Order: sequence, then C-alpha cells, then structure tokens
Amino acid sequence: MTGLATLPREHPARIWLVTPPIRLLAVDIDGTLVNSQFRISPRDIDALRQAHASGTEVVLVTGRRHTYALPMAAQLGFDLWLISSNGAVTRSSKGDDFHRDLLPVEVCRELCSTMREFRGNMVITFDRQSKGALALERMDELTPSIQRWLEKNLEHIDFIVPLEKALTSDPIQAMFCGPIARMRQAMETLVSSALAQQIAIVRTEYPLRDLTIVDVLGRGCSKGHAVKRWAAYRGVSHDQVMAIGDNYNDVEMLAFAGHPFIMGNACEELKARGWPVTLSSDECGVAVAIEQVLGIPTATKPRQPWDILVRSPE
Repeated sequence: MTGLATLPREHPARIWLVTPPIRLLAVDIDGTLVNSQFRISPRDIDALRQAHASGTEVVLVTGRRHTYALPMAAQLGFDLWLISSNGAVTRSSKGDDFHRDLLPVEVCRELCSTMREFRGNMVITFDRQSKGALALERMDELTPSIQRWLEKNLEHIDFIVPLEKALTSDPIQAMFCGPIARMRQAMETLVSSALAQQIAIVRTEYPLRDLTIVDVLGRGCSKGHAVKRWAAYRGVSHDQVMAIGDNYNDVEMLAFAGHPFIMGNACEELKARGWPVTLSSDECGVAVAIEQVLGIPTATKPRQPWDILVRSPE
C-alpha cells in the first residue's frame, strides 16, 4: 500500500512509495460516501471526480436497489457502473445491464413460510421501475427510519396479503428490517433453517438507529463476488482494486480488494479485522483514503506528501 519510506531521522526528504496503480475503486454508499446527514460532502465528490479523471474506474457498491442509488451516482457528475442490492445487480447509471443474481421464486416462497413470524418486517424487491418493485404486507412493525424510506418509495410499493401473491417472477431479494434484537432472532431462524444452504444472508447494522437490515439473496451473492466478477471482466487484478466500506455487508468486498479501507464510523468488531482505518463519513473519510492512496490533491483540500491521516488499526 502507498506510504512513506523509512528514512534516517535527520534526512530532510520524504519519499512517497509507488505501488501498482489503482485501476478500480469500489465505494459503498450509506455510512461511507453518505454521511450522518444523508449527504455526500463536496470534498468526497471532488476526490471521486479526480480519481475518475485520472483513469481509475469508480464503482458504487451498495445495499440500495439500483433506482434508489441513482440520485447518489448523479451527484458525482460522470457515468459509472453501480453494483446494487448487495451484489445482486450490476448496471450502469445509463441503464446498461451486466449481471443479475436473482433469488429463485420457489426459494422465496419457502422463505415466506419459514419466516412467517417476521412477515411484518419483510419486504420483497423486484427488478422493476414501476409499482410493484417493492412488495410487503404491512408497515407497522418496521422501524421509523425504514418507514420513512418506504414513504419516499410509495409509488413503487404494492401492499399484498399474503405476500406470496407477489411472487410471479424471481425477485432480486427479500429484506427483513427492524430493531437489532429482533433481527438477531430473524438471523438465527434463517441460519438454522433448511433454506440456509440455498441462500446468502447479508447483515447491515446501524446501532445508533437501533436498526438491522437482513438481506436474503441468491446463493453465493455478495458485494465481494460482484466486485470480483467486475474486476475480472475489466482485466483488473485484486491488488489494483481499492475498496472503502463501513458495515458487515462490505466484508467480502474489503477482503477481496488489495487496498481495503474501513471507515472510522464502523463498529469496533470490523475495525479490529486489520484493515487500514480512514476517518468517519462525517470527516470525509472517503476523500482522505483516496488522497492518500491515489496521491490526488482535491480542490477543497490540497494534499501534502506528509498529510497522512489514514491509520492502521492498533
């Protein structure tokens, strides 16, 4: 990884070590690029624009569905590819498709039966741009933040009882949302079920909001698998990949990348995995990591060779 060479203390120079160039930059959205005010800072936008202009491909990798991630992508000001729904869909900002990993409809039917106790927390997502992209039975057991998200997406929601009636085609995923304690129960039910070998279970946790999102995807689906697939398509080796994330659903992506960075606002369990830790999303941690590794001075904060803010875990 890029860093400063070790020199005698009295030596006046600082030598910036150059490693193989970063050709692919994979960036999570929520909790990483988007801060606690649900905004992208100008410094982070500038850093991503500079990376793009330098020839590094920027890919947004998110748990959001593609349509819900597009407004974030639009702020960057250039065309790019998005890996959405935790790796299930790879599609460009212009709407070109590369790959989809859908959840087989028969598996989702069995999931509805297995998770009957958690139907009030369940949302099924389909790859549609119209009403019916999201299907659920009711909203009363969802947390306030998820209810607000659904209210913003009402034009895409169908309320269907029973939920199985919505399964006329393979969905992208099923999602369970709720307080952390209840979603731990949902995770235990999933892991101990007969379905466990047929699905991928991905957790995203926000302790400050007492919110956990448990995504059920097709077997083998993850952000890491999708980034690896895209890198292979682009002819990019893992040591030319930089990834930045903050949550449990980013683990496979960070493990694949040759240059992984975990956000300062990530939980201690994830920061203890040995990845370099950048600053938090409220402190422009994405820009700080990009500035260090790519050596890019941003318009909002010129970078000096000695301005090393990213730290290794203690």
